[in-house]
Amino acid sequence: MHEQAPDAPAEARAGDRMVQPETPLPVRAWITSGRGKSFHADAHAVAWTSTQVRVRYLDPGGREGFAWVWASAVRRR
Repeated sequence: MHEQAPDAPAEARAGDRMVQPETPLPVRAWITSGRGKSFHADAHAVAWTSTQVRVRYLDPGGREGFAWVWASAVRRR
């Protein structure tokens, strides 16, 4: 679990309206692993608020992960 990306602070999205699309959107996201290594990942946005996006991604080792990241770290593919 050391490689699992930490979530952006939940308090920063508290009270925001959350969107959960029926079909996840393909995105490109900057992810920082639990060990502090950053990588660019093809991912899918599974939920978002005005400031954060929950993404499903594959890390460089091929493991699936989920994380809340800042919206500025995500772009649509």
